[in-house]
Amino acid sequence: MSAMFRSLGVANYRLWFAGAMVSNVGTWMQRTAQDWIVLTELTKHDAAAVGVTMALQFGPQLLLVPVSGLIADRVDRRRLLFVTQALMGLLALGLGLITVLGVAQLWMVYAFALGLGVVAAIDAPARQTFVSELVGEEHLPNAVALNSASFNGARLIGPAVAGVLIALVGSGWVFLINAGTFAATLLAIALLRRDQLRPAKRAAARRGQIRDGFRYVKGRPDILVVFAMIFLVGTFGLNFPIFTSTMASVEFHAGADAFGLLSSILAVGSVTGALLSARRDRPRLRYAVIASAGFGVTCAVAALMPTYWSFAAVLVTVGLSSITLMTSANAYVQTTTSPIMRGRVMALYMAIFAGGTPIGAPIVGAVANAWGPRWALGIAAASGIAAVVVALVWMRRAKDLRVAWDRGARFHVAVRWRGDGRGRDVEEATTEIAVVEAESQRTS
Repeated sequence: MSAMFRSLGVANYRLWFAGAMVSNVGTWMQRTAQDWIVLTELTKHDAAAVGVTMALQFGPQLLLVPVSGLIADRVDRRRLLFVTQALMGLLALGLGLITVLGVAQLWMVYAFALGLGVVAAIDAPARQTFVSELVGEEHLPNAVALNSASFNGARLIGPAVAGVLIALVGSGWVFLINAGTFAATLLAIALLRRDQLRPAKRAAARRGQIRDGFRYVKGRPDILVVFAMIFLVGTFGLNFPIFTSTMASVEFHAGADAFGLLSSILAVGSVTGALLSARRDRPRLRYAVIASAGFGVTCAVAALMPTYWSFAAVLVTVGLSSITLMTSANAYVQTTTSPIMRGRVMALYMAIFAGGTPIGAPIVGAVANAWGPRWALGIAAASGIAAVVVALVWMRRAKDLRVAWDRGARFHVAVRWRGDGRGRDVEEATTEIAVVEAESQRTS
């Protein structure tokens, strides 16, 4: 099996990947239908209402971060995931029923979005860290990248199918279909070979464990700078439902099918970026910095595109750069974190990644309402550039910062630090970040 797909050589991971792929298609179908029903059926093209829906769905990840990561570190993750996935399926079923019966109101959609957000907040750190139990540490970066490819590959199918179904039978049936797709994940979990799982050591019950997670991250400046970058881009840049729905309906006067197609086109770049990440042996921060710059530039270009199809073409590069940033950051944090702390650290990561949405989505939606979706895309572009600035400032101020030309005539920045956040020099962590790689023009 090629290096790109090496994790699929593990039987348990193949089961998980297949079940997740089916469920991910349903998830993207529901996201598309939910955003569309809020934008066009329950409001009169109110982008701010879409932002509020996103805020309610992702806000709990920020509020529940003190407990969600600890739960992932303390309990059996396989059993926990079975419960959370079943609950999310039931929520999709309820939303579908009220929509099909014609009784759905905006506040009801808000309530279901909040309920889904609460369950997802518990599910996310467990799901992220469960991957290491399926494949072990040696294949973890590859498995993280393939998970991302699965999620974004589903975006190729889900939104396009949802757009057609919305036009043919309505949004309610899309929600009901999504409820059924959770059965695939539940079946995959039930079929996992328990004797081949590689469970991490669970954190023992004692006081102060939540503080330990924050203390651990505080002692890792590299993780802190990744968190800062993810917060900026996640809060103000990754509001794709707002961008694509308003560009489709307001700027290009298109319908639900065109909106769904934009989401699928965005996924083409996302899948490409995820598969390229899967080829790498280990994640490097340099990829996150370069991808963040690419995200800022491509969002700015997308905002200037005059036609639907030119906008759609640029979305491919937006998807590629954004998923490269997210996959590189996720894999780096997981692979450099102590296994016993991984659930708490990943809960913080997911809270910062998704928890910024309650702040950014309403702001971006309000900007789209007041000045148009092109200006909202301008905010996304600024977030990518700001994240690069944060990384550069950290590198400049980091202890033992060294700048040098290597033999290959490429410009490198190397940063080294010691310590575990408690004043003990337990190991040296080294990060090499190539901000600029250019042929040297030096003369002898």
